[in-house]
Amino acid sequence: MKTWGALDRHWPQRWPLQPVVESDWAEQEPTYREAEPAIIDAALKRAEARPSGNWYVFAASRDVTSARPRGFRAAGTELVAWRDSRGGLHVGPGSCPHLGAPLSEAAVDCDALVCRWHGMRVGPGAGRGWKPVPCHDDGVLAWVRLDRIGSEEPLDEPVVPERPPATTGISAVASMVGVCEPSDIIANRLDPWHGSWFHPYSFTRLKVLSAPPAVLDDQAEDRFLVEVTFRVAGRIGVPVRAEFVCPEPRTVVMRIVEGEGTGSVVETHATPLGRAADGRFRSAVIEAVVADSSRPGFALARRAATALRPLIRRTAARLWRDDLAYAERRYALRNR
Repeated sequence: MKTWGALDRHWPQRWPLQPVVESDWAEQEPTYREAEPAIIDAALKRAEARPSGNWYVFAASRDVTSARPRGFRAAGTELVAWRDSRGGLHVGPGSCPHLGAPLSEAAVDCDALVCRWHGMRVGPGAGRGWKPVPCHDDGVLAWVRLDRIGSEEPLDEPVVPERPPATTGISAVASMVGVCEPSDIIANRLDPWHGSWFHPYSFTRLKVLSAPPAVLDDQAEDRFLVEVTFRVAGRIGVPVRAEFVCPEPRTVVMRIVEGEGTGSVVETHATPLGRAADGRFRSAVIEAVVADSSRPGFALARRAATALRPLIRRTAARLWRDDLAYAERRYALRNR
């Protein structure tokens, strides 16, 4: 401990990686006094009041291909997605209008889907009783607009947060499903105080510098500002300042505003799937990490993006295995 303390004092502050002096987990400064439920609830209500235009994230852009269709559910609706020969995204009902066959098992032919049960062809301009629905590809995530489900005024495009340029950033997307509603996932992300307590393997030296008010005030600055060190390996971490904001009801964006990787974002999207056979609600967490850095060495990371993406997804999945337990607990308590 003394050796690491001395190293911490003499380590160059300009370096992005910094030594982390370990302390006993239970000796951290408690955060329950600051983590007022009223602050989290008010932030959630303000987020839910923002327009989404009936758009829902359903997959990573790179996971929808022209090789085969991708079946999925959003807001209790069975859907299917695929790409045409030009890379264009298409989404529509997931059941064949003939006898209800799953179109996720169809073949992609001449930019349309051909049902494997009886050969019916469906797609834009093809298939009686089958109509495509609006969709959008933002380069990182694929979205679908469900106007029959959403109760809002439709928007031509989803509310996509500002991200690092695609030419310089590295993106990776992780997905998990939990027994909860989207609000439980968003409320989890609007509680930054739990980070170093619940995820000590990833976060340390976490301090919430500012939080929005515990009232429904549209004029107030609606963001959390956090100082935190992300653990990289062992006793080495990257200290940054980050903000948490909600651009629409089912999205929380964590953006680094100071330190290594300034401008990098972690987008947490919560998509309702619907009720399962047990009557309980299911929701998907679809989290996009878009990292960038102005340091020359980051060019090496960009060239190794294919190898880095599984590591980024694994890190996100570990966090969400814990955080879905948090969200599921919140859902269970509310529905007792």
